[in-house]
Amino acid sequence: MIRFRRTLLAAVAVQALLGLSVAAQAETIQGAMAKAYANNPDVNAARASLRATDENVTMAKAGYRPQLGVTAVHTNAMAYGVNNIAGADAATQSNSISLTVTQQIFDGFQTLNRINAAESGVYATREQLRGTEMQILYAAVQAYANVALYKDFVSIRKQNLGFLNEQVKAANARLQVGEGTKTDVSQAQAQLAAAQAQLAAAVAQLKIAEATYMQIVGDEPKGISLPGAAKRGMPASLDKAVALGLQQHPSILAAEHVVDSSGYQVKSAEGALLPGVAVQGAVGRNYGNPSTLASPSTYNSASVTAQLTIPLYKGGAEYGAIRQAKENLGASQIRVDSARLSVRQSIVSAYAQMQAAGVSIRANKDAVSAANLALSGVVEERKVGQSTTLDVLNSQQTVLTAELSLAQAQHDLVVASYGVLAASGQLTVQTQGLQVAEYKPEEHYEAVKDAWFGLRTVDGN
Repeated sequence: MIRFRRTLLAAVAVQALLGLSVAAQAETIQGAMAKAYANNPDVNAARASLRATDENVTMAKAGYRPQLGVTAVHTNAMAYGVNNIAGADAATQSNSISLTVTQQIFDGFQTLNRINAAESGVYATREQLRGTEMQILYAAVQAYANVALYKDFVSIRKQNLGFLNEQVKAANARLQVGEGTKTDVSQAQAQLAAAQAQLAAAVAQLKIAEATYMQIVGDEPKGISLPGAAKRGMPASLDKAVALGLQQHPSILAAEHVVDSSGYQVKSAEGALLPGVAVQGAVGRNYGNPSTLASPSTYNSASVTAQLTIPLYKGGAEYGAIRQAKENLGASQIRVDSARLSVRQSIVSAYAQMQAAGVSIRANKDAVSAANLALSGVVEERKVGQSTTLDVLNSQQTVLTAELSLAQAQHDLVVASYGVLAASGQLTVQTQGLQVAEYKPEEHYEAVKDAWFGLRTVDGN
């Protein structure tokens, strides 16, 4: 007896440890978002594109920096009719090498405005990256909730299948004792076959949802169950959500930075009509065997040149560039209005879906409770001959529909609540407290914005 108790206690302990292990491995929705933030290839590609955009500032700043070049020249020439020592025509050879330094002093503020435009472009791309991160976090939420939903669907349909199996057995038993009919058996079997097909479809949907989860999150779904609606960062009302979105949503901020960049591009194009000033210095050394002894065979040279360029007319391309830049500026200003309208629509839509899902959950909970009570009553009525097998099957179908609707509504509430956060610009690593290292785009920008030379990227490629 004592040995049996020890064995029983050991078994219970093992089961408890296994339960703790499964619970420890279960993925939370915050964990899924953190993994997607760190691993999703679309996010990492957007970060790489931002790093490439950072280099536009470096390239624009090149207009302020000197340009150095080395030129080497070798010349063979034949001089005819030259009265030289040998009394014949002379062949000459010469070699020269020179170092030239050119510094632009003034270019009509084109370089300044190109730098400002490039910096605004970097800020716009940063906001676009932030928008991409929010989209991926929201996609992770959707993928997580979909896996949980279809797991619930599979569980509900398995329970339905078990109930219908019992109904087929009961119908056959009643037929054998003369209390039922073949019609009852056929009706139960038909419902059972339909339930088997529906279960297979639910299993297929679950596999598809798991594959989508793997694609977005980068890991297999483990121990997923539907979480509650989002609370962290949730605006207190629709008006506050709209106000936050119009103030902070990355699509609006990105569009505003594009307007700034387009404005600087207009100024840069106008700068082509202004004078330019450049200074060039050159030093060189020449080697040769000239045909006359009056010229030295080797000598050094040095020069400094100041050049003033006043553009008068270049065929009209410069005026076309200015008009084009102004039209691009107008288009970017219109896109800001479009972004604001789109954000407002997304917030209102998500908020309405969230409220509708909340109402649907309450209604479907009542429906599930009422349908189960009705089913119990119909089963009891069948026992005394007041209801038929078809009545029982219809009542069970009502229960099934209510349970599936409840699961769908609970899923929709979670997705819509995070949709409100995404639409209002609040679905971020900070607001959700995700346990993941936040990507800092400023670090790469600071590392390359003043780089004068170098072939390797910051990460060593």
